[in-house]
Amino acid sequence: MRPDPPDKSGLRDLIDPLPPLPSLPPPPPPLQFAPDSTKGFFFDLIGNRSGSERRWCSWVLLRISILRTSSARSAAAADDDQRQQQQQQQGTGVFRLPPMEAEKKYITSEELRKHSSPGDLWISIQGKVYDVSEWAKRHPGGEVPLLTLAGQDVTDAFLAYHPGSAWQHLEGLYTGLRVRDSVPSEGHVAVCSLASIALMLSLCVYGVAACEGAAVHFLCAVLLGLLWIQSAYVGHDAGHYQVMTSTGFNRVAQILAGNCLTGISIAWWKWTHNAHHLACNSLDHDPDLQHIPVFAVSSRFFNSLTSIFYGRTLKFDFAARLLVSYQHWTFYPVMCFGRINLFIQTFLLLFSKRRVPDRALNILGILVFWTWYPLLVSFLPNWPERAMFVVTSLSVTAVQHIQFCLNHFSANVYMGPPNGNDWFEKQTGGTIDISCPTWMDWFHGGLQFQLEHHLFPRLPRCQLRKISPLARDLCKKHNLPYRSLSFWEANVSTIRTLRTAALQARDLSSPVPKNLVWEAVNTHG
Repeated sequence: MRPDPPDKSGLRDLIDPLPPLPSLPPPPPPLQFAPDSTKGFFFDLIGNRSGSERRWCSWVLLRISILRTSSARSAAAADDDQRQQQQQQQGTGVFRLPPMEAEKKYITSEELRKHSSPGDLWISIQGKVYDVSEWAKRHPGGEVPLLTLAGQDVTDAFLAYHPGSAWQHLEGLYTGLRVRDSVPSEGHVAVCSLASIALMLSLCVYGVAACEGAAVHFLCAVLLGLLWIQSAYVGHDAGHYQVMTSTGFNRVAQILAGNCLTGISIAWWKWTHNAHHLACNSLDHDPDLQHIPVFAVSSRFFNSLTSIFYGRTLKFDFAARLLVSYQHWTFYPVMCFGRINLFIQTFLLLFSKRRVPDRALNILGILVFWTWYPLLVSFLPNWPERAMFVVTSLSVTAVQHIQFCLNHFSANVYMGPPNGNDWFEKQTGGTIDISCPTWMDWFHGGLQFQLEHHLFPRLPRCQLRKISPLARDLCKKHNLPYRSLSFWEANVSTIRTLRTAALQARDLSSPVPKNLVWEAVNTHG
């Protein structure tokens, strides 16, 4: 951030003596970043590093520095132009310097928190207060992210999730207020991925349409499942605006990779994924943990908690208790058909009364998928092979669904919304990395570096491995969790978490209706 301008009171007295100003409250202390606090974690990344690690870390810091510097310069230039216009209108040749601190009005964090409801929604960024009550309805990321962090400082989240062009939207939202006690904290891979998707799609279509034999068709189904996995990774990268050089091209990539190729609406993905990133592993705010009645990662779901995201109660009734009691056994079978749930969620959102950005374009993309996929299946010679093809292609994608669960199911959870000042801690506590050799990065799509991705969601996946040692050292310095498990160890940890919750659900002392069938099924645990 640019430092405050030097005191020019002496110069003001020489040019145009003014009467003494009324007494004012002392200005806030200059912004500082404590080196031993996570509030300045971006600056701790550099340290005494050298070589490629320092270069990639500097890339992140440089982007943030450019954003802040350009914003400060624009504000200073606007103030100068306004003063000059006022002087010309008054017809005076005397240059009057306005009292800097007299123009600033301050509120406390407690007063800011009072504006945290729909229709009265304020946030602060770098100490400045913005009224986003009306803007929330037009926010490209939806209302959920703003409502989740309403009434608090969102500097970290804003810097992490927005490009430089987003700063221009803040100018018209500034209330003129500041938070007195705020302390701001501080492609070749895409080409290869797209080429591999095109190659797999071509081979799949050729194998189904031009080749005979159940074995060939089975291999084509496996290939289609792998295509869906890789296409989802490209859609995820495009959703974070990492693939193309412009927002428009990224949106095209989102629709093609998401809606057209996988049948999953990018609008649905943004709706849930933005909330997941902002409230990572919050039981009542993160939709990626709310899978009642099928799964429960914490016994707190047994109390039928209210989902803030969905706006309804997640009822833990007899059916939910029965399913959760055996979730460590049903986890992998359910994952084989998890994509069907995503298809259903897509249709529920696109044809709901909820405001959906680019609804028509999303529906068009879904129609494209449900045209070519059934047509491809129809080329198979008989119904048994068609059923085998569909089941196999869906089951292969279970690998991706399982990985999503491994990254979060056995990590730390909490209740309530995140706070602006503990954003870093919530991200490290709610994520688990999957260790793998470099040549397997394509298979995991960069999401094996889940913690790094949550800290820098707009950083291209090919750079996540390079900043991983920096994130590990930073977490160690501040005594924060950094968990990196092998794929096998992550599966064991996840199953252990599910089993623990399952055994708790079987406890007959829980206030859930009992009957003879339930007791007979669970007599021997």
